[in-house]
Amino acid sequence: MTKPEIIGSIRSTYTRVIRLVCEEKAIPYTLTEVPLDAPELFAIHPLGKMPVLRHGDFTLFESKAIATYLDRSFGGPELIPSDPRLGSLTEQWVSFVNTTVDRSFIRTYLYAYILAKQTGTSPDRNAIQAALVDVRKQVDILDAAVAASGFLVGDRLTLADLNLLPILDRLKLAPEGAELLAASAHLGRYFATHAGRASLQKTIPPVGPPPRFKPG
Repeated sequence: MTKPEIIGSIRSTYTRVIRLVCEEKAIPYTLTEVPLDAPELFAIHPLGKMPVLRHGDFTLFESKAIATYLDRSFGGPELIPSDPRLGSLTEQWVSFVNTTVDRSFIRTYLYAYILAKQTGTSPDRNAIQAALVDVRKQVDILDAAVAASGFLVGDRLTLADLNLLPILDRLKLAPEGAELLAASAHLGRYFATHAGRASLQKTIPPVGPPPRFKPG
């Protein structure tokens, strides 16, 4: 079978999610590294966002759709459980992370640090403190969610975990984010445990944002 081609960047958290899916399911794949707004992205995604997928003559955009396609099309461990309740809980946490956590952790809180680094200025402390209100609330929510089993859904790894872990990996790079993870009763241990997985180790991105990081 033709190898899936992931088009994106090793620095992108959502590109990493798709790579994690492939690594966990032992799917041979190729990664085509492209910058933001590359023509290869616009050829598949109408807004030029990454990642996108090309598999033979089939193309797909949006990381959740790509992950679902790969999980259904290839063997290996089931990452979106077929059990209706577990499957729905997986969808629930993927949606929560994509619509809420990513925006708070990455595109608001961390962006304040990234913007300062790109412009050679001091981080906007007011913006950081304002963002931390939501970050703290969401860390508490996630901390409670992984308390029982060390996973977001049931007692095994799902797409919900693979979708969250790259974001936590970025969160710990900022001082308050690292402190919140370390101080959490369960989430810090959850991250440390899963960060040792072979798939996470193999897909560690370079430190720092892409040259033209932008929110959205």
